[in-house]
This record gives sequence, structure tokens and C-alpha cells, in this order.
Amino acid sequence: MATVTIPETVRKLLASQPIELPIFHPVAIKLQQMLSNYDFTVDEVASVANQDQALASQMLRMANSPMYMGRSKVATIREVVIRLGAQQVINIAIAASQAAAHSSSNPTLDSYMKALWQHSHGCALGARWLALNCGMRGTADESYLAALLHDVGKLYLLKAVERLVTAGVISSSFDDELIMEVFEVMHVEQGLRLVQHWNFPVIYCDVIRCHHNETWDMVNRLLAIVRFVNLACHKVGLGLKSDPDLDLLGSQEAELLDITDTQIIELLTLLEETRDAEF
Repeated sequence: MATVTIPETVRKLLASQPIELPIFHPVAIKLQQMLSNYDFTVDEVASVANQDQALASQMLRMANSPMYMGRSKVATIREVVIRLGAQQVINIAIAASQAAAHSSSNPTLDSYMKALWQHSHGCALGARWLALNCGMRGTADESYLAALLHDVGKLYLLKAVERLVTAGVISSSFDDELIMEVFEVMHVEQGLRLVQHWNFPVIYCDVIRCHHNETWDMVNRLLAIVRFVNLACHKVGLGLKSDPDLDLLGSQEAELLDITDTQIIELLTLLEETRDAEF
């Protein structure tokens, strides 16, 4: 990570923003906690998901999209639970609420949030695909959620900036360089702060903590998947960063996961298809 070069006053302002900024929907958090406790039924999951009809409708739209359900359509959240399983329903609930959260009335911040959503959602779908295709089918749902959340600290920081601009505490005339520097210095620590506050399992904390580290636990294949798909998104320019010259096949992650050149081509094609996905 970079050394701290952003003004310390800005860092303190951002870090002091309340953890309850609109990052996670209460219903999505409740569903995640149900799964963590291993104490739920299909009807209970559906009942909780239906507590917010706007979120439930968004979940159905997402579940019925080609990226999730394919040609088989569902009409109720209960059907989604039966068809896809409780973990995937919780993943979709968190993704649906995240999609709604990535917006701002400030045009500059809104453009960052939209690009960030493209990246996070593309990473999630790509990580699930990769897990299914590199011998880790049993971790496909965890791979999806880990990738979806790996940059959640950036969304938190953008929401914090939005609140401070609205309150007149900081100027709305910030530039790209400042935003990217804020991300570089603070998004990992703030992402950890969020998921630890909401008691997400440690596997997701580890991914957030280590997805940029030069030295990382190469036994952690879930982390390797998220790191690799994150690089693949950079290669196709999905999100806030574009690096078309990245050598994916020669990466440590590709070697660890035994990824082939054909799989890389298929993954990059999938990521391109997610670019214009709307829910």
C-alpha cells in the first residue's frame, strides 16, 4: 500500500464517518446473519427477504437475469431459495442492495459509484464462474460474495465523501487524483472495518485484507480466485482501472489455480458481457 500522502484532516474526516452509512441493506444483513447461524428454513429465508418489497423486487429481477437463472424464470423469492439455495439468495440480496447503493446525486461521485459497481459485480460473477471451472465448485457461492465485497471499502469512502460534501465540510471540487489516493490509502482498512462490524465470516475479511498484498497466503485458493478475477477486470477495463497489457496467464494466481489460456479467454468474455448488465 502507498504511504499516507492525503491530508491528515481528510483522512480523519473520512475514517470518523458512521459505520451505518447506507452500504448494506438491513434485510441483507439479517439474511447473512441467519446463514452464519445455520438456523433457518426455506420459508424463513423467503419471509425475511420479503420484508422489504423494493429489495425483493430487485432480487427477483436479478435472479431472473441471464447472469443468474438463465432461461428458467421464477415468480417468488421462495422459488429462488429452492432453485438456487439459501447462500445464493443471500448473495443476490447483498448484490441487489449494493446495486441500489452505488448511486449519488453528485454527478462526479455517481460516475465513480457506477464504475465501482461494474467492477464489483463483474468480479463476483467472474469469481463464481472461475470457482465452477477450476475444481472449486463447493466454494462458488463464497467466491461470489468475497469478490462482491473485496472493494466495499471504496463504496464506503465514496458515501463518506458524499455526506461530507453535502454537509459543506469538504469542497465538492475534488479531483480524480485525490479520490484515487483516498482509495489507495484507505479502502482496505475501511472495508475491513465494515465487514468486521457486521460480523461477516473471517474468509471475507481475509480477502479484503489481502487482495492487493504483494506477499499473500498462496494456500488460500478463495483469495487467489478473487485476486485473479480482480486482475482480469483490470485487463478488460471493467471499473476504475484499465491495464490491457496485464499478463494473466503468467500470474502467481493463474499458476496456483492451474488456469488455462482457454479459460482466461472465456472469463474475459464473461466479464465483457457483464459490462452492460442492468437490473
